[in-house]
Amino acid sequence: MCKLTLQVVDKNGTIIAQSMGEDFTDLAVMRTYEEGDRILLISSEKNIHLNWQVDDALGSAFVYITDDVSYIIPFGEKRISYSPKVFSGDRHYLYAEVARPEEISLYRNLALNPADQHRDVPCYPHASANVETRGEAVFAAKNAIDGVRANLSHGEWPYASWGINRQDDAAMTIDFGREIVTDQIVLFTRADFPHDNWWREVSIDFSDGSSETFSLEKSSHAHFLTFKARKITSLTLCRLIKADDPSPFPALSQIQVYGKVV
Repeated sequence: MCKLTLQVVDKNGTIIAQSMGEDFTDLAVMRTYEEGDRILLISSEKNIHLNWQVDDALGSAFVYITDDVSYIIPFGEKRISYSPKVFSGDRHYLYAEVARPEEISLYRNLALNPADQHRDVPCYPHASANVETRGEAVFAAKNAIDGVRANLSHGEWPYASWGINRQDDAAMTIDFGREIVTDQIVLFTRADFPHDNWWREVSIDFSDGSSETFSLEKSSHAHFLTFKARKITSLTLCRLIKADDPSPFPALSQIQVYGKVV
């Protein structure tokens, strides 16, 4: 059995609410969150798959943790890439549950993580990039793995995206924290035309040293990229070639990586 603990602590480290359980624990928080509040996930076992919900309006995330996790509740400018319902009000429901073997073995989108954060934490999958437009939350790399595929506009939720700040060498990495096998990637490029440009070609560099290059079209629909299955721990979307279009603003609304845990 894995002992799981959920805590909500304030900026001073005072525990506001807490729950504990074996393989599962849930927590009802009857309090309006304040700036500096954090959610702590403490597990007696490391390197474990969990279903984790940090907020009932955000939904559950299938994650792999390598250590205890601290989730910083966003405020101010960092909130606008989330639904207005997330972390709002004075009633919140959280839970953590050890994933069952049949869940872990499913073929699924292994890049999906609505609980990802804009910092390095021992919780995967995790998205990061070498550039994000003006450092704004609505253009952070983590927006591309939050499950929201709306791509006909840009800016505040539900139109947050990964923005590259017009940088030709822009690259985004998805770290899975453990080995997976993948054979398909699906991209939802932002399609706020004519504001947006689009990529006519993209490359994927895999952690096994291999690479694939794909041609894309101007479209608001999904781009399906299929390839020979390979075992990896991370991948990088890179060498993004813009189309010949007056707009300098290509962007990515969502990336999905389909496969299985090894």
